[in-house]
Amino acid sequence: MIDELQAKEKLKSLGYSGIYKWCDPPGTYYDWHLHNEDEVRYILSGEITIGTEEKIYHLKEGDILEVKAKTKHWAKTEKGVCYLCGSK
Repeated sequence: MIDELQAKEKLKSLGYSGIYKWCDPPGTYYDWHLHNEDEVRYILSGEITIGTEEKIYHLKEGDILEVKAKTKHWAKTEKGVCYLCGSK
């Protein structure tokens, strides 16, 4: 598992704020949606798939995905996942 404090510092250094940890159990699905700010997901443990209209990302421990504001996307996890979220 990734060190959560170090991960938070890394996201802060990238300009993200409001950083918090979120966990989704196996079988979680978020339908198409968007955010008004740039969003980041830093995977601490587990796996998640996030899709945009252009690409599908399969993320695992240590991966970081930045999703630009107003980008339509969905997310699902089959095994469960914990990650850090932040906005800018």
